Amino acid sequence: MNTPEVNDQPANEPAGEVSELDSLKASLEAAEARANESRDQALRAMAELENVRRRAQRDVENAHKYALEKFAGELIGVKDSLEMGLAVQTATAEDLRAGSDATLKLLAKAFEKAGLLEVTPEGQPFNPEFHEAIAMMPSADHAPNTVINVIQKGYQLSGRLLRPARVLVARAPD
Repeated sequence: MNTPEVNDQPANEPAGEVSELDSLKASLEAAEARANESRDQALRAMAELENVRRRAQRDVENAHKYALEKFAGELIGVKDSLEMGLAVQTATAEDLRAGSDATLKLLAKAFEKAGLLEVTPEGQPFNPEFHEAIAMMPSADHAPNTVINVIQKGYQLSGRLLRPARVLVARAPD
């Protein structure tokens, strides 16, 4: 007996349309898979970016918090030196002078390590960006607008002026 062939296709759809529908469904599933993968990658990238931002913020906070740590460590030695000088009961004027000189050298070394530089412009032309003129004095020995004497040293930190040098400036004699 002959059995009729069973066709899975609905009677009203031709065979070409079914394979096209299956192809479209497969393309849609592949596109959805790529979209999900791209979404997952984007979420991972955003999470990584947030982690980097948090790490950078923590590093900046620590840098602010501990910025003076090295300089403070250097100053501890200066303070120790001063305290040792004060602890000596039988010190002579020469001993105190030598101790003060040694302490000043420690302080200068600490300043140098921290990038703190003195502004000592004696003999240089007056520069209002780095010098504060206390007075102008007539001088035949110095060119006009030249620093004759430094009353108080100025200081720069990493190229930035902290305090201008207070100076006496030459002017032409009367």
